[in-house]
Amino acid sequence: MELLANLALGLETAITPVNLFYCFAGVFLGTFVGVIPGVGPLAAISMLFPITFYLDPTAALIMLAGIYYGTTYGGSTASILLNIPGATSAAVTCLDGYPMAQQGRAGVALFMTTIASFVGGSFGIVILSLFSPVIAEYALTFGPAEYFSLMVLGLVAASTIANASPSRGLSMVVLGMLVATVGTDSQSGVARFTFGSMSLLEGFGISAMAMGLFGIGEILSSVGATRSAKIDSSSAKMRNMLPSRDDWRRSWMPGLRGSSIGAFFGALPGTGPSIAAFMAYAVEKRVSDTPERFGHGAIEGIVAPETANNAADQTAFIPTLTLGIPGSATMALMLGALMVHGIQPGPTLIVEQPALFWGLVMSFWIGNLILLVLNLPLIGIWVRLLLVPYHYLYPAILVFVCIGAYSVRANAADVAMVLAFGVLGYVMRIAQLPAAPLLLGFVLGPLVETQFRRAMVLARGDFTAILERPIAGTVIAISVLMLVWGLGGAMLRRRRKILDTRHQKSVGG
Repeated sequence: MELLANLALGLETAITPVNLFYCFAGVFLGTFVGVIPGVGPLAAISMLFPITFYLDPTAALIMLAGIYYGTTYGGSTASILLNIPGATSAAVTCLDGYPMAQQGRAGVALFMTTIASFVGGSFGIVILSLFSPVIAEYALTFGPAEYFSLMVLGLVAASTIANASPSRGLSMVVLGMLVATVGTDSQSGVARFTFGSMSLLEGFGISAMAMGLFGIGEILSSVGATRSAKIDSSSAKMRNMLPSRDDWRRSWMPGLRGSSIGAFFGALPGTGPSIAAFMAYAVEKRVSDTPERFGHGAIEGIVAPETANNAADQTAFIPTLTLGIPGSATMALMLGALMVHGIQPGPTLIVEQPALFWGLVMSFWIGNLILLVLNLPLIGIWVRLLLVPYHYLYPAILVFVCIGAYSVRANAADVAMVLAFGVLGYVMRIAQLPAAPLLLGFVLGPLVETQFRRAMVLARGDFTAILERPIAGTVIAISVLMLVWGLGGAMLRRRRKILDTRHQKSVGG
């Protein structure tokens, strides 16, 4: 009964005209910003943050939150249509979304993305409503050793994301971790591998890497070829965008698993939607009976990461609001908005500010419904982008990518970084090296290093102390088994292929 009373209080707060207006404004801006490659929620929230100084704290937080999860909805659009992730968490959607667009199923991909985003967001809101205190307490028990083991599991899983062999996937993970070491050491403050360049003190930008590897790399590999979109104007009609019965059948279990993975990783400070999306994709590929379909337009490869990153967007507010621990720079801005108004986030927030907390929770429901209504009619407009001749489209894409890269840190060097990563992405395509593991290695590398060093300080340099912790030791063991399984299976398949080739030659001879 107490939960129902709290939800009623939140609904009463969320449906006031002022809060409804700022909820709509937030999700609309978020969708628009998400479609533009590379801008992302952090840049949008940073630009609009000063406006919140003059708003009621509830309205301010509702608008900023709307921008945050609205960009996740919009970010998948550019991933599917142009192979350029609108937001970092949408990078994994490129792997199967773009092939679906190339097959003339862009409308279906966008439709399922919208539905998956709504389902994942709704699941995350339910978890946020029901289990905030429990999840916050559970997340608080995770120390550096547990976080380190989870990051290792993520890195091992990353090697299975692409269709390449596990050895190639692991090599790209290691390369991503090496690239991530460039910049200032977070603990000692020493500059590493900057070669005297002031622009590299902050390291390489994640947006620059994502847009370069997936976007510029795609443009360089296809700019000299004649590309014709496999759709006509009738493909943009709603009846031609509806998924088939087989699509629905293949989607519901990946959606459930992706929502669960996203809700879990979102509640852990420092992980967030990007890691949740990569993990959900890796899990789906691992449990699938036909893993060879992934990377070639598998509907599960869209549904799983989209439900995961939207669920993570919602549950990311659990540690932020109930513990006062921001899991990302975007969440740090959310805390800043609260503190500007004299509200201290933490375990007492739900008790001292129930109208703000539950009003925010109920605004998530309203915002997700608005996004559902807003995005479905826009699918036809987005699909028509594929009808634009490519030689007109790619210069505009390059302009948006450069603007997006510059806007993140207002650093002209980031534009050069995008182009450099684009050349790297092009070379990797020629060499058939997967880009997704490299990106995840870059994201997880600094987290692995930081948590490992903290764990070693607490354990006084004894690595076995990590293995003796129940959760950390179990996760490390699972990671080792996954690594042995992946590499061993690849070796057996290669050996079987060699034997089959020899047998065919002997029979032919």
